[in-house]
Amino acid sequence: MGEWNWAGNYEYGASRIAAPATVAELRELIAGARTVRALGSRHSFNDLADTGDLLVSTAALPAKIRIDAEARTATVGGGVRYGDLARELEAAGWALHNLASLPHISVAGAIATSTHGSGDRNGTLATAVAGLSILTADGDVVDLRRGDEGFDGAVVSLGALGVVLEVTLDIRPTYTVRQRLFGGVPWEAVLDRFDEVTSAAYSVSLFTTWDEPTVSLGWIKELADAPSAVGDDFFGAPALTEARHMIATMDVRNTTEQLGVAGPWSERLAHFRFEFTPSNGAEIQSEYLVPRANAVAAIGAVRSLGALIAPVLQISEIRTAAADDLWLSSAYGTDVVGLHFTWLRDQEGVEAVLPALEDALLPLGARPHWGKLYLDPAGLVPHLYPRLDDFRALTERFDPAGRFRNPFLTRLLG
Repeated sequence: MGEWNWAGNYEYGASRIAAPATVAELRELIAGARTVRALGSRHSFNDLADTGDLLVSTAALPAKIRIDAEARTATVGGGVRYGDLARELEAAGWALHNLASLPHISVAGAIATSTHGSGDRNGTLATAVAGLSILTADGDVVDLRRGDEGFDGAVVSLGALGVVLEVTLDIRPTYTVRQRLFGGVPWEAVLDRFDEVTSAAYSVSLFTTWDEPTVSLGWIKELADAPSAVGDDFFGAPALTEARHMIATMDVRNTTEQLGVAGPWSERLAHFRFEFTPSNGAEIQSEYLVPRANAVAAIGAVRSLGALIAPVLQISEIRTAAADDLWLSSAYGTDVVGLHFTWLRDQEGVEAVLPALEDALLPLGARPHWGKLYLDPAGLVPHLYPRLDDFRALTERFDPAGRFRNPFLTRLLG
């Protein structure tokens, strides 16, 4: 078919792709397909979104955003990108609790894969979901609301239940955020005072190549209407006076404004500007979400692999997310620390280092990000999800014929 994912590291095996503009058109396409998968912003780095027959893009489906001020919710088409949603919410005086580092990803796709932002007290993007509208394989539209039977399994669904037409999200009044950067955070502070480091601001990210004497960059996001808990020194790292991209060779103009300049949440919570179109084919990504209790051990384990990782690594980010009750969430039942790897686009080279990385992290309970590159040849990942059997039953209820099944889901569910 010649269609590729966002990064250009995965070619879809589907025989055809369609971009329906109406729900009726989507229903007709699904009815005529042997197997089908929904395709959002193509930001998965593996075969999660692939199928042998039909891929349906959600980009052209109805995208109207409806704000209910009394309920403090916003209902949005599943194919809408977070950047567009954030701008409309901000213009109306509303906000989300968090954003991923890239605002270019679709709402439904990010939620379905348990994508997250950062912050000790901030749940993943999926935790904002108050309702879902799903078009199933038999053409029915199923509406679920928080508290309904199966809702906690349907939010992070990996696309296994059907096509998410609309998502209803919790919103809050708008707020302002400032970003500040600090250079050279000592490893001793990260390892010995980890809880203090990550709780120092609304969101804390640490950027490293793992083979360096200090963490090269501490990147904090603070609520601008509250006094800063961080001065000009972040656990021994001085505040930077010039803006930085987390990858030294990249253009800093693509990042959201730094240096303590306050601005709306919609222009600060993401690392990258929505106006910036991410370059195609420049990277591969992996991420492992480790239970917080094992975070320091996991960081130490990855540091010991620094020399192995460095030749294929561009940058790595350490960030946090709060626990939730969503069955297939990376943070199900535990606060987590995400160890994110932005690799060179060298599929063979990355797959050569992943076994050592996974041998170190999976025994510590690390859950790979569903949409990023991981291997798990021993099939350990399914055992990290206590509600997997319940999710399997939910998929059989929504899609008894398995039309939304694909090899990825078969590996997971059997």
